[in-house]
Order: sequence, then C-alpha cells, then structure tokens
Amino acid sequence: QVQLVESGGGLVQPGGSLRLSCAASGFTFSTYAMSWYRQAPGKERELVARITSAGSNTNYADSVKGRFTISRDNAKNTVYLQMNSLKPEDTAVYYCNAKMSWTEYWGQGTQVTLSS
Repeated sequence: QVQLVESGGGLVQPGGSLRLSCAASGFTFSTYAMSWYRQAPGKERELVARITSAGSNTNYADSVKGRFTISRDNAKNTVYLQMNSLKPEDTAVYYCNAKMSWTEYWGQGTQVTLSS
C-alpha cells in the first residue's frame, strides 16, 4: 500500500537547523511532484515547498525562501526538507505530499518545535 513516512522532526532552538525526510513506497515515486506542507496550531495547512518529479524545478513559500531547501532522491524514493535559520513561527506539524494529476497522498506528519 502507499506510504509516506516523515522523519527528522524535533525540538530545536531558534537559529538552528533540521533536516526532514519523507520515505515513499507503494507508488512510482519518480513520476510524482513532491511537496512539504505545514500546519501550525489554530492555522490552516500551508504549502512550504514543492519539487517537480525530476527535481528540476522547485518553489517555496515566501516565508521560507532562502532558509529552506527541498530536494529529492528518486533512487531512494525520498524527499528532503533542509531547514536552516529556524524561527519560532516555523513551529508546526510538517507533512509530506505526493501529487500526480488527480492522485494525491499524504504522510502522517512530523512535529517541529522551536523553543529556546
């Protein structure tokens, strides 16, 4: 069955870094655009970053541009989110998303908490 398993979340101090990973299985990973979304308490889920199926194009939310980098390894069926210069407002549950045409899959999420 389809699985998207996020990992790498945790508690980090402002200014710190984390690297999230999302391991995919059960579908042809290399044909799907992959994205990271996040949802903070009391807020709607928002797109953080997206990468095309071949990894040739990326786009980012304005709030994370220059700090976050999305990448993928199609040989490992994994997408990553490198998060640097983290801010308290980055606290959220981060979700992995796979999409191709009308087909879409979601992971269960990984918590990222900023605390000094």
